[in-house]
Amino acid sequence: MEKFKVCLTGGIASGKTYVSDQLELLGAYIIDADVLAREVVARGTVGLAEIVAHFGPEVLNTDNTLNRKVLKKIVFSDKNKLGLLNEITHPLIKEAFKKQSMLNQSKLEIWVIPLLNHKSDYWGFDRVLVIDVHRKIQLARITKRDQVERKVAEAIMDSQPATNDRLKLATDVIVNNNGFESLDVSIHKVFNLYMNIKNQESA
Repeated sequence: MEKFKVCLTGGIASGKTYVSDQLELLGAYIIDADVLAREVVARGTVGLAEIVAHFGPEVLNTDNTLNRKVLKKIVFSDKNKLGLLNEITHPLIKEAFKKQSMLNQSKLEIWVIPLLNHKSDYWGFDRVLVIDVHRKIQLARITKRDQVERKVAEAIMDSQPATNDRLKLATDVIVNNNGFESLDVSIHKVFNLYMNIKNQESA
């Protein structure tokens, strides 16, 4: 079956998870990089073993799971260490994407990739949907949700693709500066758009 593939991207705390959850309820098949990123470094995985080998046992909790808060402080204060972490995890995540895609029987498949940029090798999408949010709103959400200091939150945001660069890749944009009611309207619009395009291609 020929699938209609969409990349859903946006900065941290932009609302990607909510948007992907709603699209899934509407019938889309979701493959989320953040979910896969947790799976490839779960307890007992090769990914976690490599992280411990490079960053030390202090990144582990007492139950031998990854202490994400400690790891964030390490990598977001040193670009070289962040680069090393990406070198460890990105190939594992990419392979996990391919495996999960093979399981999909839905017409609409959405890959949620927060770090998509013009250098990314994740391509072959029919559309790119960007969730955009004002920086001040984004910062407030991160510090509250992730329980991190403002300095760490800003470092995380600055490590991701710039807003303008991300928007240049977009075929579709949802602005998430208002409440859920406005967001839900936008989600339904893009879902209907994608299904109409897919149906026209199949006709």
